Amino acid sequence: MRGKGGGAQKEGRAAMSQATGKFTLEYLLNLLMSVGLLGQKQAGSITAEYQMALEAGARRTRSKGGSSVAGAQETTADPLDFLIGLHLPLVGSHNGKRVIDDEILAHLMAKQSGLPYRRVEQRELNIEFITSLLPQTFAQRHLVLPLAYEGQNLQVGVRHPFCQNVLDDVRRVSSHPAVPVIMSQSNLQKLISDIYAFGSSVRGATGLFSGGSRLGLDVSNLEQYVKLKSASEINDDDQHIKNLIDLLFAEAFDGHVSDIHLEPKRDCLLVRMRFDGVLHEMYRLPAVIHPAIVSRIKTISRLDIAERRRPQDGRIKIAHRDSEAEVRVSTVPVAFGEKVVMRILDPEALFLDLKSMFHNKDDYSKWQEFTQHPHGIILVTGPTGSGKTTTLYSTLRQIATSEVNVTTVEDPIEMVHEQFNQIAVQPKVGITFGNIIRTILRQDPDIIMVGEMRDKETAENAVQAALTGHLVVSTLHTNDAPSAVVRLVELGLEPFLVSSTVVGIMAQRLVRRICPNCIDEFVLTARMALDLGFITQGDLTLKHGRGCEACRNTGYKGRIATVEVMPFSDGMKEVILHGDSNALSIKAMARNEGMTTLRENALDLMLAGLTTIQEVLRVTTAD
Repeated sequence: MRGKGGGAQKEGRAAMSQATGKFTLEYLLNLLMSVGLLGQKQAGSITAEYQMALEAGARRTRSKGGSSVAGAQETTADPLDFLIGLHLPLVGSHNGKRVIDDEILAHLMAKQSGLPYRRVEQRELNIEFITSLLPQTFAQRHLVLPLAYEGQNLQVGVRHPFCQNVLDDVRRVSSHPAVPVIMSQSNLQKLISDIYAFGSSVRGATGLFSGGSRLGLDVSNLEQYVKLKSASEINDDDQHIKNLIDLLFAEAFDGHVSDIHLEPKRDCLLVRMRFDGVLHEMYRLPAVIHPAIVSRIKTISRLDIAERRRPQDGRIKIAHRDSEAEVRVSTVPVAFGEKVVMRILDPEALFLDLKSMFHNKDDYSKWQEFTQHPHGIILVTGPTGSGKTTTLYSTLRQIATSEVNVTTVEDPIEMVHEQFNQIAVQPKVGITFGNIIRTILRQDPDIIMVGEMRDKETAENAVQAALTGHLVVSTLHTNDAPSAVVRLVELGLEPFLVSSTVVGIMAQRLVRRICPNCIDEFVLTARMALDLGFITQGDLTLKHGRGCEACRNTGYKGRIATVEVMPFSDGMKEVILHGDSNALSIKAMARNEGMTTLRENALDLMLAGLTTIQEVLRVTTAD
């Protein structure tokens, strides 16, 4: 281990020694000229403009009674800021939209100095380690951030190679050799700001709620560490807790997170977030602050903070920068406290352009035909989180006009929309999916959306609505479209009612989309395809994501739907009517009539370079 650490230390020193001189504007301009991003004439103009800024700074200082040297130092202290502020167009960028920014300059400095470049996410770092090692003022003044130990060395994020004095200070504090890693200035600034704010809130909250005893943190766990407390003893209005939750929400919104999970464990509070359908561990916070965090979340979502034995559901509306988002809150008692899951419902993500959602034009045409029916039942099937609600909302918004009365029954209401008359299921007061449909029929509806067909009563009332001239759209939890027919019969519907009311069924899943910033080609040989369960006529040239800063090194950014659209043809209605059908026979008939299955649709997305073979295998099953 020492040998490895010593080698890394020597490499770091060698790289630093190559970067002789000082961090100046001239150094940055020479870097840009060396790779053809800047011409000699343009560099001269920038230098002249910089000199004018220097002189203006000196004049301002003299007018305030200071020295001209101090004014010049104020301007020259940050040549990187000056250069970035010019917004120089990047040569070869599309329509000149991309400019020379701090990331481009960081890459160039890393390459020229022989130092590694990294884009670091907050979830990769140990907040307690960083905040205990360096004071915030030092980190902000020098834009330096300790990252992690590698062997005997400490990796330290810096924004340029000319910072040996700062690294020496870090070495003295940590008692370990400091090995520099080049990072972009914006990356460093955001990390330093967020980490120290987050760390300060965690420490403040921990100090308030620890009380020097572990008994206070396990109010409702299975191990019966009991200390009786009133609700008022948990100070949910404490500023540290507020800041902590605000920072979690801000990080989730900025990272396009769909869900935040707060999971109490024996010795910590585990925070996980879902990016593009996959959960990632973000933080391990002190377990002692868990009750206060849950109490604060319950308060702002209008839940009962004193009730810890039963699940609760609530919602929060949060303004973030120039947009607003609905947050659906769910709590449930688990072994070591209450688990909280917060689903972030972005209005922009909930209403999509349907045409862009369908990769196959025939599938889009079939879905459009479904929605043009004046009456009948349209079903969308799939597991939780497969985008069913997004499809229904987007469809309703497309067909809802001032001449149409659209009424929805949801549990809970996903997103409040002015064009719809939305009703929330409330079993405590007798409002269920099944019985509310009878009431809706007296409200002169044209289109009814039922959040989920989950029992016989709901299914029967939906059929009754369809038979009396209404269009009903709903969801069903089945693995594919043909299985939905079997599921309806299992719920208690007669086959003749299914065949006479159902217009069409669509099953869907969400696969992760390849990141466009790091997309690359590779060859999948016929042998490799066979090992994965596919038979091909030869080698295939496919695409995948290498991993980059934009996609958190996952290779994926965003998601796209793979669908299975099954219309109810006359032949299929005849088979269902006789009641001798099963999912396999219905699927075989649908495929003969031109239905593209989930797996086939996903393979088309893969061949089009939109997703990977790994995603196809993860999300879909063999036909």
